[in-house]
Amino acid sequence: MKAKVFVTLKNGVFDPQGKVVQRSLATLGYAEVEHARIGKYIELDLKETNPQQAEVRVKEMCQKLLANTVIESYKIQLES
Repeated sequence: MKAKVFVTLKNGVFDPQGKVVQRSLATLGYAEVEHARIGKYIELDLKETNPQQAEVRVKEMCQKLLANTVIESYKIQLES
């Protein structure tokens, strides 16, 4: 089973990397980009075959290591 984890900053958290990307794109002529946010994408190959158990375990991983839940949120997608 494969788990795809998308980690992003929560709304209201300042994103300096996103600001740099937005400004750089404007400098390159892409002025239509008003705002950019940077996140993380993590792909995990799991031995687990039970989707419910896999989701529980990946949530634990996110809360303990993969995401800083104070300032970040995460979304999990499972694929067989």
